[in-house]
Amino acid sequence: MLAAIRPDSVNLPLFLHVLGAMLLVGSLLAMAAATVLGWRRSDDAAGLARFGLLTLLLGVVPSYILMRVGAQWTEAEQNYPDDFEPAWLGIGYITADAGALLIIVSIVLAVFGLRRLRRGDGIRLGRAVGLISILLLVAYIVAVWAMTAKPM
Repeated sequence: MLAAIRPDSVNLPLFLHVLGAMLLVGSLLAMAAATVLGWRRSDDAAGLARFGLLTLLLGVVPSYILMRVGAQWTEAEQNYPDDFEPAWLGIGYITADAGALLIIVSIVLAVFGLRRLRRGDGIRLGRAVGLISILLLVAYIVAVWAMTAKPM
């Protein structure tokens, strides 16, 4: 019912935020799936690690930026009072900020991992990035739940 009384100025920023969040979760899911498949199949491990690392650079990073910009823009358009801090908004900020740190660590590991994969070594870095992506995926699923269920 709250969406029915939302001001029209919030529609575009909210759409961009939700689009970025869906793309972020989808690209993290693809990255995590490639990593887990790489653990199980040793013959394709290098190719799957390369796919996972490139998914991070080409999918996760742009979608995170879109999600974060949309979130800030949406909050600015809502004109919340300074003392208004609902639980779902706090969960979103915590997961987005902690996720940014983990994404930066993953980017560094991915760059070194892609360089090492060219030499035939670097699967370990790909697995580390995969573990981080699984952790981020769980955190962002909790954030998606918090944004949709809006717990007090």
